[in-house]
Amino acid sequence: MARIAVIPGDGIGVDVTTEAIKVMEVIRSSGIPLEWHEFDYGADKYLETGITLPDSEIENFRDNYDAIFLGAVGDPRVPDMRHAADILLGCRFKLDLFVNHRPVRLLDDSLCPIKGKTCKDVNFVVFRENTEGLYAGVGGHLKKNTPDEVAIQTSVNTRKGVERIILHAFEYAKKNNLPTVTMSDKSNAMRFEGDLWDRTFEQVGEEYPEIERNFWYIDALLMQMVKRPEQFDVIVTCNMFGDIVTDMGAQLVGGMGLAASGNINPGKTSLFEPVHGSAPKYAGKDIANPIAAILTVGMMLGHVGYPEWEENIEKAVVRAFREGNVPRDLGGSLGTRATGDLVCKYLQS
Repeated sequence: MARIAVIPGDGIGVDVTTEAIKVMEVIRSSGIPLEWHEFDYGADKYLETGITLPDSEIENFRDNYDAIFLGAVGDPRVPDMRHAADILLGCRFKLDLFVNHRPVRLLDDSLCPIKGKTCKDVNFVVFRENTEGLYAGVGGHLKKNTPDEVAIQTSVNTRKGVERIILHAFEYAKKNNLPTVTMSDKSNAMRFEGDLWDRTFEQVGEEYPEIERNFWYIDALLMQMVKRPEQFDVIVTCNMFGDIVTDMGAQLVGGMGLAASGNINPGKTSLFEPVHGSAPKYAGKDIANPIAAILTVGMMLGHVGYPEWEENIEKAVVRAFREGNVPRDLGGSLGTRATGDLVCKYLQS
């Protein structure tokens, strides 16, 4: 029995989560032992009670659930987005979800904005270090709101943290028979952080002589992703650069509405989310693209032991695209609910 904690969150997170649950219902009806429970953490709960996501609930997730599905969080009624940070970053740090796994896989040639590039050209994965770097929250202000104000944001990189994400990238490449791993940093300007990443990449890579090691500075990597995406199999990088690289990758495959992701601690409770944000102004209007949420369900099922359903979900989405049945944000006519219904129909058949 796979047990899933579902947090629909805010805005269109609620809309796309409804479609994700439809897909899980189809899969459960096929005989797969799935069980899920919804939790109402989000802006409404925070504004009403002051509760974001208690530590006790994170312990509950760790002890009693195989995975967490998060729709999206963020609401302008909470200007500092404290609830969103406590929910998403709280889970990332407290569950030690050090792997951010973002597939960059083009599912239909028509979706790629780069002239002449096809599905065979855009098919790689990015592993972003997910708990350190500039997003570790180390820093502060001096003389705030004065002409002499100083803001300091410190990038924290440990040997353990760098090594385990690079090792994960090489292990993924080995398991999936992928010939190259590319690492990216900015060691020509960020000398100390870059030195740690460079040395660790070389040392870990020496244990995988069958896998070619490549390197690009981050600015050059982004240019290469646009110029020649077919050269990449696996990319690994730090937290902030990974944030940028993965969003660029989403655009290569058709936009954020198709971007699935996993925040993973291998073998332990992990969190899966579409990464398009909550977009509150579009909530409840039947216009949000649920494909990212549906593909995220596939990633989650692969993580909890049902990789065949990850493949089946992707095939259903590909079929929809190839038959011209696409959501409105991709130039089609389907709303949120109709898109979810169509994918479910294809899964059932």
